[in-house]
Amino acid sequence: MQSASDQWFDEAYYQRYYFDKKTRVVDPGHLERLGTFVCSYLKYLRVPLRRVLDVGCGIGLWREIVARHIPDATYHGVEYSEYLCTRYGWERGSVVDYRSAEPFDLVICQGVLPYLSAADLKLALHNLGTLCRGALYLEAVTREDYERDIIDDTLTDPRLFRHRAQLYRRGLTEGFTELGGGVWLSRRAEVPLFELECAGGR
Repeated sequence: MQSASDQWFDEAYYQRYYFDKKTRVVDPGHLERLGTFVCSYLKYLRVPLRRVLDVGCGIGLWREIVARHIPDATYHGVEYSEYLCTRYGWERGSVVDYRSAEPFDLVICQGVLPYLSAADLKLALHNLGTLCRGALYLEAVTREDYERDIIDDTLTDPRLFRHRAQLYRRGLTEGFTELGGGVWLSRRAEVPLFELECAGGR
């Protein structure tokens, strides 16, 4: 099966999942807590944060969070949706093959990867390792989340692929160490970690 078509991500999609208060998947309170956690944890670990990439940035919800918690960092939004690029001025690109002349200190990839086929997902996970020299925040629902009935089907796009969590972890461990909470540290980052700070060890 092929990954999501760029035609999916039009004005109607964002109205349904982002702007309509009855059907949106975005909870402002949740996002504020999440942003505070991610940025505070990385500051605690002393990960230098100067360049931030939000790949699949959507309507740019992380931009304000980055500005508030990491005011000295630059924020760069990359988006697959032509509609959003036109509306918000993001750079057009895909997590599968986006390139940058210089890697980023923090890469954010939230809710993007479940739209990819297994083949494209493998490429995207490798590419995230190339793009990131510091930390990655990754959020992706897995098949296990559906099996444990913690997904609200009324708010979730039914077209998502239900990849196993192991598929994500296998692709990420080449370039990252898992820290928990969706936070991963690049193996290129010169940040000392205690063994028990690493989920499952190194």
